[in-house]
Amino acid sequence: KAAAKSKDITGGLPRVSELFEARRPKNTAIIADIDGTVRFDKALRAKERIIIDGEDGTSAEYLIDKSRQIQVRNGEFVHAGEKLTDGVISSHDVLRILGEKALHYYLISEIQQVYRSQGVVISDKHIEIIVSQMLRQVRIVDSGDTQLIIGDLISRRRFKEENERIVKIGGEPAIAESVLLGVTRAAVGSDSVISAASFQETTKVLTEASIAGKFDRLEDLKENVILGRIIPVGTGLYKDKEVKLKK
Repeated sequence: KAAAKSKDITGGLPRVSELFEARRPKNTAIIADIDGTVRFDKALRAKERIIIDGEDGTSAEYLIDKSRQIQVRNGEFVHAGEKLTDGVISSHDVLRILGEKALHYYLISEIQQVYRSQGVVISDKHIEIIVSQMLRQVRIVDSGDTQLIIGDLISRRRFKEENERIVKIGGEPAIAESVLLGVTRAAVGSDSVISAASFQETTKVLTEASIAGKFDRLEDLKENVILGRIIPVGTGLYKDKEVKLKK
């Protein structure tokens, strides 16, 4: 009981903080990139060499320190995302290998596990809202014919609007990849100047916004609440649009 209680204290809220801030665990587990059969190859100095041979002819190679505990056997079939070594699975690896949907399930499961171990009941929807904000930005990998820059982090809304504009005029749309940001960085990196400045690093956010000549479109909830405007939810969504009501 004492050991279990100690584990709850040390791995409880700090673990939740680690997940919400999207930090990589200190003892990160190595997970399989592809489905396939495990094969142990010739060791290299102080490292074990593991190769996964996929059914489609692809393969993935891993060099693992001999001090790590390997959790697979030679000839064993593994699925993408399964742990090859001991340690904690990184959220970034889940997103890279399995995608956004699997990441949602993973984060909700890990966070709920901590709270339920303490007897706290939280609805999944609250965690889902936070996770969606952590995934609100994407990284540009191909700018196409847009004005976006490769490597830039932009919101999904801006990415969609820019691509729609380019497609309408017959151009090549940009390509982006999903990025997981911690809640702090996601809030500071908001498209809204007012929303970002109200969270942290107010002086820095306002200074950079003034230098770049940014303007706030007031499209989300937070900035509208701060300014005392009608929020864009429910009937507030249509306050600036002409809506025809059917009798």
